[in-house]
Amino acid sequence: MKNKRRKIFYFVIIFLLLIGYLIVKNTDTDYIDTIWNTDTEYISIENGGIESCLHCHTNTKGYSKYHNPETIGCASCHLGNTETINKKDSHQGMILIPGNLSDAKETCGKCHPNELRKIENSLMTTNSGLIAVDKYIFGEADSPNYHYHIKNLKDSPSDKHLRDLCANCHLGAEKKEFGEITMLSRGGGCNACHLNYSEESKIDLANYLASNKTNLPTFHPSTDVFMTNTHCFGCHSRSSRISTNFEGWQETLLDETEVVGMEGFKVLEDKRVYTYKGEDIHHTRGMLCIDCHSSHEVMGDGISYSHEEQAVKLQCSDCHFKEKPNTIDYDALDDESLLVFLHREYSHTDKQIIVVEKDGHPLVNTYVDSLGNAFLIGKKDGTLFDLKPQSEICSRDNAHKNVACSTCHSSWTSRCIGCHNEFDEDEEMAFDLLDRKYVKGQWKEYVAEFSSSLPAMGVRENGEEICIEPAVPGMIMTIDKGSFTGKNDDISFHRLYAPNSPHTTTKEVRDCKSCHTNSASLGYGNGELIYKINNGVGKWIFTPEYELNPNDGLPEDAWIPFMKEVDKDVINSTRTDFRPFTVEEQQQLLLVGACLQCHKEDSNIMKESLVNGLTPLLKKLDDTCILPVWE
Repeated sequence: MKNKRRKIFYFVIIFLLLIGYLIVKNTDTDYIDTIWNTDTEYISIENGGIESCLHCHTNTKGYSKYHNPETIGCASCHLGNTETINKKDSHQGMILIPGNLSDAKETCGKCHPNELRKIENSLMTTNSGLIAVDKYIFGEADSPNYHYHIKNLKDSPSDKHLRDLCANCHLGAEKKEFGEITMLSRGGGCNACHLNYSEESKIDLANYLASNKTNLPTFHPSTDVFMTNTHCFGCHSRSSRISTNFEGWQETLLDETEVVGMEGFKVLEDKRVYTYKGEDIHHTRGMLCIDCHSSHEVMGDGISYSHEEQAVKLQCSDCHFKEKPNTIDYDALDDESLLVFLHREYSHTDKQIIVVEKDGHPLVNTYVDSLGNAFLIGKKDGTLFDLKPQSEICSRDNAHKNVACSTCHSSWTSRCIGCHNEFDEDEEMAFDLLDRKYVKGQWKEYVAEFSSSLPAMGVRENGEEICIEPAVPGMIMTIDKGSFTGKNDDISFHRLYAPNSPHTTTKEVRDCKSCHTNSASLGYGNGELIYKINNGVGKWIFTPEYELNPNDGLPEDAWIPFMKEVDKDVINSTRTDFRPFTVEEQQQLLLVGACLQCHKEDSNIMKESLVNGLTPLLKKLDDTCILPVWE
């Protein structure tokens, strides 16, 4: 009996040694090291052997360097059973399109838990700001600053409004179809930014689908950090239309049949018709959205913000600085930035890297050389761009030190007026954008006019700090809530402007008169604003272009009445910290406008006013100067 037990013992030992030898022999010892500090959770992935996936999916190509199955295997992303070559069993529990937020914890989040936590709190995932403003306008909340999550929408009038018109654009929307990211793409979690199809992978996919999924693709799409503007376009061509503005296109109400063969028009994949107005200088130079908006902004920082301008930390002055930029050493880069630096294969480890003033996050595609010259490496093709400091007038100008760069450097912005929202309870083919299914009954939006102009100006006020920023008519609209609730007289009218950075930046700036004598810029709407002098008395007179709206007696496109105080109980902004000009501020602006009637903006006296202000000059007026009289 003892001899028998001894033989069994030796047999087990020999068997285990043999298995160990086979494992070592077939193991790819390459792995992704855990190289980051203890404050960050990253997982070391080892490919413990040849997965059964590769028995069928042989010689596949197209992977990014850091997502190659030779390094991390297939199951790290797709899950499934890697220990059997039986097709049905091996595909058990497999995720064909990994990266949706519904499965990100088991897929992408296994290696990138910190990024996932940030994304889950980002406004692109929660849509909190959009929901908050909509509920505020519908009267379902007393502030536009509460926090929400789009997945929690129910069936209130506002919730239904969002489901029908707005809930398409959020990262939680699942990507369920194979294929590249296009202008029509919405959501998809990590795929929304990181999925890239090569031409070969697109051809292979088409052949695979045409063969009833029997011809297995040889080329796999890549998951990487090489985003294009198309990745942003699907969602950011809606609402404030940043993507289309950036490329120079303004939406119209035309039908595609009306512009066939016409120059200066473009029809998008969703059949919206756009007309060319002029692109952003950064787009003209070949820069991408992500050249400025890095992963720290796009994925967020883990904090739940109320509105997008709070989440965006980058300022023009970070790259176009006054004297010298804020920088850090390569050795001071955070873990996320190091990953991007590594994946981009940058080499400027011996140079200073620019960091954003507001939160200190680095722009890893920038550096400052030993002579103090700053450069940006274009993420599209590696083009090296000189980063020019602010012009002398910007850096010395005291009169406009509280004016945002985009206020002067934006060439145009989108405008829409006459919007009417009504619920059609009989609509049989209504589509719920959140649940992705057809339902009965739908909110419908009717727009009177799309146009463009120089942006209006508004005041961002936080405590003692104020900043003049561009503003657009975000909601000049009526909402027929009674069509939803059954109360026929429940109709509300709203005239709200929204803060907006149009992304139509030009090197040239708008002239002084376009702010100080322009009715739309001051908030009165389009029209004729004239300074008249009669019998030695100066007076500003405004004649609006549009008819007066019977709901509030203001011109259709106006924000505020001409030179009249706004009732404090009237809600006129989508933000609690953003407002139109007060009458006193209007008077200050129009006072300069009166001076500009005689003095050219490049005259010595006007240049002096930029540095020392207008007050010293008013003390030494010429007898011919006639200042406005205010009623």
